[in-house]
Amino acid sequence: MSAAPLTFAEFYPRYLREHSKRGTRVLHFIGTTLFLAAAVLALVWQRFSLLPLGIVAAYGFAWVGHFFVERNRPATFQHPFYSLLGDFRLYFDLLRGREKF
Repeated sequence: MSAAPLTFAEFYPRYLREHSKRGTRVLHFIGTTLFLAAAVLALVWQRFSLLPLGIVAAYGFAWVGHFFVERNRPATFQHPFYSLLGDFRLYFDLLRGREKF
């Protein structure tokens, strides 16, 4: 990525290009699902120590996708907030069928 985008709307097309392979999207989807499950369980069971496990799972799966499937650097390193927003948008777009795996 070059210069920092001004808006998320400018960032997201770049994000999608860096997540173009099916394997990367599947691994992101698994990681985000594990994070959401850990977050729900942390709230329900009042065991907030589960949150770091969810974060590790999410980033672990995502970074495996980037380094070994997509063969690029995660956007998290340059744009952490937009990257996180992109992860959730892609996740819910995949669920709704707006994006394909």
